[in-house]
Amino acid sequence: MSVLQGNAGENQAVTYLKKQGLILRCQNFRTRRGELDIVMQDGDTVVCIEVKYRKHQQYGHAVEFVTAKKLQRIQAAFTHYLLDNNLNPASTPLRIDVIAIDGPDLQWLKNVG
Repeated sequence: MSVLQGNAGENQAVTYLKKQGLILRCQNFRTRRGELDIVMQDGDTVVCIEVKYRKHQQYGHAVEFVTAKKLQRIQAAFTHYLLDNNLNPASTPLRIDVIAIDGPDLQWLKNVG
């Protein structure tokens, strides 16, 4: 997948989530621990969103590419993000969601990690 396709998938996810009432905090947060695709605010909850995009399903569905190892990296990077933004991970409501885009179909999975 190209960077342009990845960015298009992330932008599609941001647009969808804004329509659901979430507020964008940042996009493409990078740290030594990994990268966060999107961080949004859902009421009091800080939400990290991993976006997986597949143009075709011949090699599997987008959601299948969110592995346990990937979730561990996301959690480590998310903790770094929270600390960088003076948020205590122990007392801040938070969750990790996945937006899986398979061609024209978008699926929002909440609280996966």
